[in-house]
Amino acid sequence: MSPMTITILAILVATIIGVSLTLFMLGLVRINEREVGIIIKRFGPPLAPGRLIALKGEAGYQAETLPPGWHFGYWPWQFNIRKAKLTQIPANQIGLVVAADGAPIAENRILGRVVDCDSFQDAQKFLVNGGQKGQQLGILTSGTYRINTALFTVITQSNAAKYDLTPEDLLVHSIKPDKVGIITTLDGDPIDEGEIAGHIVRDHDNFQSAQTFIDNGGRRGLQEQVLLSGSWNLNPWFVTVEQVKMTHIPIGHVGIVISFVGKEHLDVSGDSFKHGNLVDPGHKGVWVTPLYPGKHPLNTKVMKVELVPTTNIVLNWATRTESHSYDVHLNPITVRSKDGFAFNLDVSQIIHIGAQEAPKVISRVGSVQNLVDHVLQPIVGNYFRNSAQEYTVLDFLWARSERQEEAAVHIKRAISQYDVQAIDTLIGDITPPDELMKTQTDRKIAEEKKMTFQVQREAQSQRQLLVRETSLADIQKEVVESEQGVTIAELKSQAEVRKAEGDAAARRLIANGEADAIRAMGEAQAEAYKAGVGALGSQAYTTIQMMEIIGEKSVRIVPDVSVSGETGGGMLDGMLGLMLKEKNGVN
Repeated sequence: MSPMTITILAILVATIIGVSLTLFMLGLVRINEREVGIIIKRFGPPLAPGRLIALKGEAGYQAETLPPGWHFGYWPWQFNIRKAKLTQIPANQIGLVVAADGAPIAENRILGRVVDCDSFQDAQKFLVNGGQKGQQLGILTSGTYRINTALFTVITQSNAAKYDLTPEDLLVHSIKPDKVGIITTLDGDPIDEGEIAGHIVRDHDNFQSAQTFIDNGGRRGLQEQVLLSGSWNLNPWFVTVEQVKMTHIPIGHVGIVISFVGKEHLDVSGDSFKHGNLVDPGHKGVWVTPLYPGKHPLNTKVMKVELVPTTNIVLNWATRTESHSYDVHLNPITVRSKDGFAFNLDVSQIIHIGAQEAPKVISRVGSVQNLVDHVLQPIVGNYFRNSAQEYTVLDFLWARSERQEEAAVHIKRAISQYDVQAIDTLIGDITPPDELMKTQTDRKIAEEKKMTFQVQREAQSQRQLLVRETSLADIQKEVVESEQGVTIAELKSQAEVRKAEGDAAARRLIANGEADAIRAMGEAQAEAYKAGVGALGSQAYTTIQMMEIIGEKSVRIVPDVSVSGETGGGMLDGMLGLMLKEKNGVN
């Protein structure tokens, strides 16, 4: 190493030593941005007995801390400056604080009261303002703090196990949307005698301001107030939270709230309702206003909700049970008839409870199950036991519809006194005694056999009648055919006779007509002949007529009949012979 290098190093060392001595002599201390300076005074007046932190320059840990920067006058022979890291509370977490010094906690408290001390960053204020030694009501929320670690110990998730805490205890408490938080406080005044939960206290920001809760008279133990959905900075040394589901009122039901806490009981049911008490919501007792279908944030530790169906309820006095199970304890009703037989009845009763009447029902009997077990069961059962004694088994069996109508009227009137509407009463199966039914069955079988025999006999008679009628029908067919033949023959004969008569009549008519014509013609010809004879003479006129006939009839000149004779009579005879020939069809 060269002499120059050695000289430079010597100067540097001397400078460092000189600066250090200067700083030492000036008592200069530097605290950076991520630190806090904890001051320990080496000598001075002694602390008061039981005290740990000095407020007036006593020897020991000082309440005052050093912020970031340069600080003079803290000579090493008088002060020991310890540099502590800043206290950081991560997001979604809290920090709990334990004070090592301060006033004693009151006998009826377990946590130190909250005082103005800049979130435990000003130890002197904490002590001067009456901060108490031990676990604190106040907490640190997420952020960075300059804490005097000589006075305060901050508990975070990193050191929770040392203080019998779990990391989850130091999380911001989150209430899920469909739940409510039931609160139990661990500090405060005792709950009033006769109460099961602390009354609602105002302005404590949902138990996040613990000191306000206590100052305003908050009670230790179960609380009436609940926490709704959200995130809350809660001190686990002060409160515990139990999350429960919201009270769900299904469709077709109402919820009747029975509150064991609240304002003074004040009956609002009116003079007409004398079987229970009803109160407004927020008071202790049965609430007059029902809860309608939906979800409700109720404290189920201090309130009870009775579900009441507002749809029709079917109750079976039988071996079957409806899904609502209100009739699980109901059995077929055993009755005794007028004639001394015991038999069972299956009965179904349909009831309806109105939404506005439901609070009265619950106030009176406590629950729908109590209504069924202690009201409807004796009313229905005793009615049928009493009414059955007025009828024989068979009367009851055969006239069931009439018995059913009578029962419906009686039961409707009886249960209306309990603010319940009876919709219908139905009698189901009737189970008569076996021996009676055997007798009835045997009798019925005998009657059926008798009826069967009668039917068979009638069937045989009908069959015989059918055969007879069939035979008669066959014979009748032949008789009818014969009769029809005779009738047809008679009709034919009559037709022929009629025809003959008609022909004869026609011939007569024709003959008469021809005769008349001939007669008329003859008369005319006679007249003409007479006139011709008168004019020409009989011989001449006869000759002329014969010539006309020869011309008209195309009579051949040479006659087929030869006439001889000398007299005029021969000619006439020949002509007459010719005419006879034409008439007889002789050519």
